[in-house]
Amino acid sequence: MDLGAYRPVLANRDTRGALLLGFFIRVPMWAGAVILTLHVVSSLGRSYGEAGLVTAASTIAVAVSGPWRGRLLDRIGLRRTVGPSLVVQVVCWSIAPWVGYAPLVGFAALAGLFVVPTFSILRQVIIRSVPADQRRTALSLDSSATELSFMAGPAIGVWLATSYDTAWALLVCELTSVAAGFVLWLVNPPLTSDTTTPATDEQGEGARADAIATAETGSEAAGRTGRAPRALRGFITVPVAAVYLAAACSTLVLSGTDVSIVAALRTYDATQSIGWVLALWGAGSLVGGLVYGAWHRSFSVFWLLGGLAALTLPVALAVGVPSFAVLVTVSGLLCAPTITATVEQLSRLVPERFRGEMMGWHGSAMTAGSALGAPLAGFAIDHGGWQWGFVVVSLLGVLVAAAGLVAAGRSRSRGAGSGSLPSAATGTTSGSGADSDRAVPAANMEH
Repeated sequence: MDLGAYRPVLANRDTRGALLLGFFIRVPMWAGAVILTLHVVSSLGRSYGEAGLVTAASTIAVAVSGPWRGRLLDRIGLRRTVGPSLVVQVVCWSIAPWVGYAPLVGFAALAGLFVVPTFSILRQVIIRSVPADQRRTALSLDSSATELSFMAGPAIGVWLATSYDTAWALLVCELTSVAAGFVLWLVNPPLTSDTTTPATDEQGEGARADAIATAETGSEAAGRTGRAPRALRGFITVPVAAVYLAAACSTLVLSGTDVSIVAALRTYDATQSIGWVLALWGAGSLVGGLVYGAWHRSFSVFWLLGGLAALTLPVALAVGVPSFAVLVTVSGLLCAPTITATVEQLSRLVPERFRGEMMGWHGSAMTAGSALGAPLAGFAIDHGGWQWGFVVVSLLGVLVAAAGLVAAGRSRSRGAGSGSLPSAATGTTSGSGADSDRAVPAANMEH
């Protein structure tokens, strides 16, 4: 582990700016989500279930819009994509705090469809601004900054909602988020490499993605001809889909853990401890992300997913709040590394010209996993107690990770027999400068 790896990343002005801007954009976003729930329950007098429906409507809309917004980023650029979104956001959140429940659901869904894709944009900026051998370190910093904003945002949201009228708190918080999006529009950071021969660079990236896809699928025809099978939407091959599956499963484990933490602490009659226990969980993820970013090599996303699930399973053995808090903190260590690995490996598998849409599908995959994990854990908790919430999502994570590793191992064996390149999705990429890093075209280097 080399903590000095962070020095050149933080010295990069574009990366440093993206990290700071990302933190200030995400804090009001997390705060707004908490305030929205409290507004529905306290000001509108509805149940938590009905508050969950508002969140679900917004979440589904965000998941649907992810690939579409990402495709717009690829085709028409940041300003033309973000500008209309800002207008819709201002209109929606200027009206939504003052309406009844049913219109609020509609406004939340509309705002979700036109949400500013900040995660996608900022990660594209980070990927573009650093050399390939610094990508994992930079993305780990982004994950760590996200954890910090997650630890700060909900606390600020609760304070605002309990100190002021929830309608005004929601208005201020959401318009602050819009203002942060306007700063992003104003700065207009480049999302792709500036080159004088973009077609050549795109062909180079595409050739690499095709070679990786060939190795991963292990197709005999591809091995003989050197050509990969047809990709959906131009870039979704078997290895890319495998990383999306790992991303979805990782958030399935995380959302299931979130619900199980609340259920466990309510069982222990320690509801007042939910806030600081969740903060410890986030702190564990923060530490894990920083360590992973300073590590000398990358790991397969399936190894990290398996580790995340394996560290989550022992939480079910807790016998009180102190042991529960310790085990939850440990379970968070591989949260940020797993998410970081999915983004890093997708950035190596997908040509740069598809990067916006790639990040959109990544967000949709994570949203889908999150939407499945919470009810799955809830069903297990209702029928077997809070321990089974951890057990079910952990075992599912382990099974998916094991299946992914077995499939990747077979693909490597077939690929070796046909002389194909090793796949980045198997974790063979080294942050210290493996061949696969050096093969990335110069277009991905800082300019």
